[in-house]
Amino acid sequence: MASESEVYSWEPHPLHPVGTEPLQEIAVDYCPEACLEERHAGEIHVTYDARGGARWRSKRRFRPGSAVATTIRAPAGDTSGLNYNIYLSSLEGSKDQDEIDFEFLGHDKRAVQTNYHVGGDGGREKIHALPFDSSDGFHHYAIAWDAAAIEWRVDGELVRREERREGEPWPEKPMYLYASVWDASYIADGAWTGTYHGRDAPYVCSYKDVRVPTGKDLVEEEEHQDADAADAPADDPEADAAADAAAAAEEEKDAGAGEV
Repeated sequence: MASESEVYSWEPHPLHPVGTEPLQEIAVDYCPEACLEERHAGEIHVTYDARGGARWRSKRRFRPGSAVATTIRAPAGDTSGLNYNIYLSSLEGSKDQDEIDFEFLGHDKRAVQTNYHVGGDGGREKIHALPFDSSDGFHHYAIAWDAAAIEWRVDGELVRREERREGEPWPEKPMYLYASVWDASYIADGAWTGTYHGRDAPYVCSYKDVRVPTGKDLVEEEEHQDADAADAPADDPEADAAADAAAAAEEEKDAGAGEV
């Protein structure tokens, strides 16, 4: 277990970080027919099937000094090859994006990967064993970050804490909250997420009780636009995912070496 938090106040409700509120509105970057938002229930469901997957995001960015949180139920069945996630990014597809993430690697539903990127550079992956199968029910995942440290929590427990070191790069850009389900089996010939079989499709990843920073931590946006042209075809999510993965492919194929 990581050391105790000093970055963010998780009291009095550890699953509702101080200074957060329910996410009110999302945008879907591609394949909107594969993303179902049930506002009355506070749930978002992303399906991966023959159409591909989908990616949703917040409509505004959030400044450092904030926290985000959600409960997630991973897809059931043989999810080998898939990547499903919740993450922060300054702008998906940008070559100099900052990013902080939870990523589930489909070949192992009893683990989750954390990572962060600065100026487009990642390579800070860690794998965390989970005391449960992430598809058996809803579990809580939260990220807090500021100018000094980043924390990742699962079901209220601190699983990783990174502190800023003098002279080292640090994610400082305002960031959107993103989530997606996509086939990552082409990365490192399946070594990262496994080989996609699809025998249990459709796969549904469900998000509930999504919490984002309140107004004081918001950055207003006139219009969101992905930085990479590969995101443009709404009916081609694999092309979109390739833009995300290409820059990080070298570090991702060595992800196993960073397991803890």
